[in-house]
Amino acid sequence: MKVAFVGPPQSGKTTLFRAVTGQFEDPTHGVQERVAVVKVPDPRLDFLAELYKPKKYTPATIEVVDVPGFSQVTAQQQAEFRRHIPSLKLCDALVAVVRAFDNPNVAAYRDRVDPRADLEELHAELIFADLETVANRIEKLEKALTKPTRTHEQEKHELALMQRCRSALENEKPLSDVVTGDEDRKLVKGFRFLTQMPLVVVVNVSDRDAANPRLFEYPKASAMIGLCANTEAEIAQLPPEDRKAFLDDLGVAEPARDRLIRACYNAMGLISFLTYGPDEVRAWSIRRGTIAVDAAGEIHSDLARGFIRAETVAFEDLRAAGDMKAAKAAGKVRLEGKNYVVQDGDCILIKFNV
Repeated sequence: MKVAFVGPPQSGKTTLFRAVTGQFEDPTHGVQERVAVVKVPDPRLDFLAELYKPKKYTPATIEVVDVPGFSQVTAQQQAEFRRHIPSLKLCDALVAVVRAFDNPNVAAYRDRVDPRADLEELHAELIFADLETVANRIEKLEKALTKPTRTHEQEKHELALMQRCRSALENEKPLSDVVTGDEDRKLVKGFRFLTQMPLVVVVNVSDRDAANPRLFEYPKASAMIGLCANTEAEIAQLPPEDRKAFLDDLGVAEPARDRLIRACYNAMGLISFLTYGPDEVRAWSIRRGTIAVDAAGEIHSDLARGFIRAETVAFEDLRAAGDMKAAKAAGKVRLEGKNYVVQDGDCILIKFNV
């Protein structure tokens, strides 16, 4: 999974990137994209590690890209942000960081503090990028349809879809509102439209509002959370044993990294299943609704090819029982077939034969 941090100058976007990734050395500040891989915290995996004492402990990971701030103030700044559009298209979700704090020592974008207006400007940039792609594709399809080809009917269908997309974009609607069917999603998958991606909004508030951030309705957002990026960055630099006390003093239940990753997972419809044993405990990220044989394929193609059954126990049942032997004795361990829909937190042992 890969997500991009986007936002206007002085929104606290890079500060949040540092808090989430722990990358506080920043020689390319404001000039280049920054990339980091973050381990996804999962207490369930910690429990399995304590149970099995494995040789390897492998959490799920998320790749985070910090894109230089977008600005529509000048044509040059617009062009600079658009230079990073190809990088955004390689991501699975966008995290928009907008400013909701006052600080006379930090100049505000456009001399205002208006997170909703900042989101609308970002949305306009994403609309522009998608509209350009759609317009180019329509032009190519119209030329192709002047000649008889074996793919004529498919091209006609795609042209009609692209024309609907253009109409939506011209009316400032995201493509997630238009491309809804499986067939249509398959047709546009390769274009990586930005307004089709999940959008997680982070409202960056002052430290006094960290415990109870004031949020607002924004229909284009897949998820919205509030936090104080500056405070979170300070916490991230503390020794791990001191962080909880700091959070408790603020009245904040968990650090930004945990909340943000969970929001991204929910927005993208992701869950985790767990594998276990003395060699390794590991978390695997899959789409919600994935069936057991496809989950097995995420581990290794041989497991899917030779799938027999999935020995499965819900994590909460395993924890309540204390260990796998007790869970089996309590009748909590099930043998599931290929079409079983894997649930978040399922602990799975794949039985297979190739």
